[in-house]
Amino acid sequence: MTAEEAALRAVAKRPGVYRVSAFFARQLARVYFRLGTRGSENIPALGPVILASNHVSFLDPPLIGAFLPRKIHFLARKTLFDSPLLGWLIRQLQAVPVDRDGGGGAGLKAILDRLDGGAGILLFPEGTRSPDGEVKTARAGIGMTVIKSSAPVIPVRIFGAFEAWGRHQKFPRPHRIRIVFGRPLHFEKLRAEAETCDKARLKEIYQEIADQLMDAIRGLKQD
Repeated sequence: MTAEEAALRAVAKRPGVYRVSAFFARQLARVYFRLGTRGSENIPALGPVILASNHVSFLDPPLIGAFLPRKIHFLARKTLFDSPLLGWLIRQLQAVPVDRDGGGGAGLKAILDRLDGGAGILLFPEGTRSPDGEVKTARAGIGMTVIKSSAPVIPVRIFGAFEAWGRHQKFPRPHRIRIVFGRPLHFEKLRAEAETCDKARLKEIYQEIADQLMDAIRGLKQD
């Protein structure tokens, strides 16, 4: 094993609190939500990767992360780190602190630093939870993140989580959930073009990537 591979394995390894949290999340999800997954073999075991998912529920980050064999970093609002118990937990899970809307230069730098170090990052291109469970339009920020990194992008779609715990429900209820992981997208041509194009075209590229990602997410089927 080379030093580089050893370093990537260390980055992908799930720490103890992460493993325990994932174990209990899986057991609860299998019983309460009858959760199943498909396509997790599409996610590389080592090296940087972006998981781009639709966003319909508070359940999305823990359920997606719990069913993967490698560690996945997710975003959390900075204010959550101030909570004694929750702040401790999300630090153990190595969440990425961001502003409320997930934007800003500091948030982007934190994401890119993790990716440059070989980590996997879970992002929600829509930026917020869907009010009706339907896949919405992505913000251009996901395109900027993709362009500034070299990581492959895995489209992810979670089905049933809105019915289980949508944004207008106070408590989760039993409902079948299914998570589907698509094949990796690489965006080589757009990344190459972005290196030399002007600023106006660069903004277009960001949105093109965002739109292509959402199309890929919409194209994922439950079965």
